[in-house]
Amino acid sequence: MISTRFSQMLGLRHPIVLGPMGGVSGGRLAAAVSGAGGLGLIGAGYGDEIWLRQELALLRMPKRAPWGVGFITWSAQRSAVELALDAAPDAIMLSFGDPRPLGSVVKAAGCRLLCQVQDVAGARLARDAGADAIVAQGAEAGGHGGGRGTLALVPAVVDAVDPLLVFAAGGIADGRGLAAALMLGAQGALLGTRFYASVEALGHAQAKERIAAASGDETARTHLFDAVRGLAWPPQYTGRALRNAFLRRWEGRGQALTAVLPEVRAAYRDATRAGDFDTAVVWASEAVDQIRRVERAAALVRRIASEAEALLRSASAHIREAPPARERADVSRHPMPQKEMP
Repeated sequence: MISTRFSQMLGLRHPIVLGPMGGVSGGRLAAAVSGAGGLGLIGAGYGDEIWLRQELALLRMPKRAPWGVGFITWSAQRSAVELALDAAPDAIMLSFGDPRPLGSVVKAAGCRLLCQVQDVAGARLARDAGADAIVAQGAEAGGHGGGRGTLALVPAVVDAVDPLLVFAAGGIADGRGLAAALMLGAQGALLGTRFYASVEALGHAQAKERIAAASGDETARTHLFDAVRGLAWPPQYTGRALRNAFLRRWEGRGQALTAVLPEVRAAYRDATRAGDFDTAVVWASEAVDQIRRVERAAALVRRIASEAEALLRSASAHIREAPPARERADVSRHPMPQKEMP
């Protein structure tokens, strides 16, 4: 079993966190991840309180296990956060925006505060807001994010906020990603897209199948899906999605889209209701290459943890003892002959 300071803090068997994907990470999915030993987070997204009440009611686990709720910081209202806190979660996660106003509400309630960030400045702001742990999210992530890659961002955040707990997100979908995150100094990993393609996720079945069939080369970061949905996302956050006919038609043609936005928006809403993903968005990470089928979330948690543990145990096979000093000296006195140039 892999044990980290983060898993010890929350009493997890595995340092694996469900990304709180809005409209995807509902009560059943969060319960499945938590029940398997990870941390399940309900994706409350923009703070729809009616939806949140419904999903909280579905959060039933056979035994006590840590769980939480995630919000989009720039959109969520205090009342929605208080609604989540009334259900006694173990953690609240805030993403995309200044965490201090809502973070103070979370801390006053005695709940753990997790903050997702996309750069080092955001990590320092989250630390000052009283975060108990920080999610360093790389641009490989599905859905909304920033511009820095996971491999470089995670150790930079770890160094910037040490000794605060950090875990990694963005482009992680299997045990290799979890093991790599730990080697970068993270205390665990947050996975979104891998759990989107799970039985318990709320997403449409056709969206899940598209994820399982896709390649990371078929994803792109864009503002277009936010524009057609009428969502005022801050400009620094683009969304990574699978390329589809809608994106190919309008990519690079933002002004043309604006000119016909009312009719395009109506058609987009119809496509979303019909499950037409040639038009509607499927948020997806670059790590879709590692996703081959739709699976049960609990099985995913156990396999990812097992894969990472096996990799960490085998890592020492790459280490070779240096030759004795005398042997090194002999080699230096008798260098290999150099090949004569013609």
